[in-house]
Amino acid sequence: MNPATLLGIFGGFGIVIGAIFLSSNHVSDYFSPTSLFLVLGGTIAATLISYPLHEVLRVFRVFTIVLRNERLYTERDIAELVDVAKLKFQGQINRADERLTKINNPFLRTGMQMVLDGASNEDIMTLLQWRIGRMRARERAEAQIFRTMAAFAPAFGMLGTLLGLINMLHAMDAAHFADIGVNMALALITTLYGILLANMIFKPIALKLERRTEQRVMVMNMMVEGVMLMQQQRSPAFIRETLQSFLAQSEDELREGASQPGKRTGSVRGTR
Repeated sequence: MNPATLLGIFGGFGIVIGAIFLSSNHVSDYFSPTSLFLVLGGTIAATLISYPLHEVLRVFRVFTIVLRNERLYTERDIAELVDVAKLKFQGQINRADERLTKINNPFLRTGMQMVLDGASNEDIMTLLQWRIGRMRARERAEAQIFRTMAAFAPAFGMLGTLLGLINMLHAMDAAHFADIGVNMALALITTLYGILLANMIFKPIALKLERRTEQRVMVMNMMVEGVMLMQQQRSPAFIRETLQSFLAQSEDELREGASQPGKRTGSVRGTR
């Protein structure tokens, strides 16, 4: 499990709940199934209108991804690439093919298989870059769904506020004076729920997914470099040191990009 994500979710809601307990004598007033149904149900309904059903259903699978460990196994990928490159460098193509079947990363396995099969540089680069682009587009689309939900949730919170105010105005006479407080509470709680869901769940998940995608693109670009060095018959030691240098530089660029929201992380190609 991903401790940072779980700590953030439980810590954030814990702070809100703690503030409610410290500031109110009627804690139960802050929990309204009607308000939650309106905000969450309305958000999901609007998302279904905006996106195909299969993409929305994939959101639940994506949510489990952010709860899992974010480890990318980069060191393992480098070690496996160097092992196969060493066998190829020594001319042991049959053993390299056998070792290839044990590679865990399918992207890396595809690239090295093309090298062993004698594919051209252009074919290898075209296929691998196409797979990187496809992965990036798919994962950005998944993150965009959460951004969309983050935009819808406060809007449905305001809708609940309007419903509560309308009901309150209809109840403003002596016979229904007690209903004014109930309707006013509905008006305010729906806004509260909309803001919480947008800023505590949907938007942070979108940012988490986008960050994860950039990390994966960085690793995949690094693997492309390794595969092309293997294609050029460079020594295994040179490949290892080059990839380790690329990894360190790319991680620095990712950290700089995280501190500058407008900055995009690019490919590691051309950094030699």
